[in-house]
Amino acid sequence: MSFVHLEADATKFVQNIIDLKPRIAAFDADGTLWRPDSGEHFLYYELEHRLVSDEKADWISQRYREYKQGLIDEDTMCGEMVQIHKGLADGLLREAASAYFAERIEPAIFAEMKELVARLLMQGCEVWAVSSTNQWVVEAGVATFGIPGHQVLAVALAMEGDIATDRLIRVPSGDGKPAALRGALRGTLDAAFGNSRFDRGMLELATHGIAVNPNPDLEQLARANGWRIYFPELVREKP
Repeated sequence: MSFVHLEADATKFVQNIIDLKPRIAAFDADGTLWRPDSGEHFLYYELEHRLVSDEKADWISQRYREYKQGLIDEDTMCGEMVQIHKGLADGLLREAASAYFAERIEPAIFAEMKELVARLLMQGCEVWAVSSTNQWVVEAGVATFGIPGHQVLAVALAMEGDIATDRLIRVPSGDGKPAALRGALRGTLDAAFGNSRFDRGMLELATHGIAVNPNPDLEQLARANGWRIYFPELVREKP
């Protein structure tokens, strides 16, 4: 069994990462930078606000139930949750994503992760966000961390002018995360942060893999690989 860095103190955790002096770092979003699954909850939000047609709402609701039953794989579901926006304007989707994030997700940001990103940026680290949630929500979310939109690798559609098509550009989940990073980075990934088995490939790609708020399967993997493990204060304080 490899030695495990099980971090317990937020200040020490942040400082220990800063001391690594990473030049390039990549963060998963949901469960890593903030607590909720923003992709899942945005789906509920847009159905509640009738952002898509009733026909699409009924179809995606059924598909999501099948996904929860294990009948649809992760990559397919992540793609379909974005493809339902075909025909909608980019501006409308950005506006909805920003309003949703501010209302539903921002209160559940992990404060120490926001501090960590800020300090990494201050010391010149190139910071990326890699997520299987849609590009509009992730860009809205990580903008509050200071991560620019052009350094977000999330599920994205090709656009025709200002209008979304249903043609997927990428689905960064599982093996799609390291693949997206390899295509975007011009240097070595020094540090990667994730919370689920779908982040495994990204953490393995990095010189330093860090499991933040890990699910049991990723925690087990982190222990086997000697990766740092950290549970944010918000998780430890609330059940």
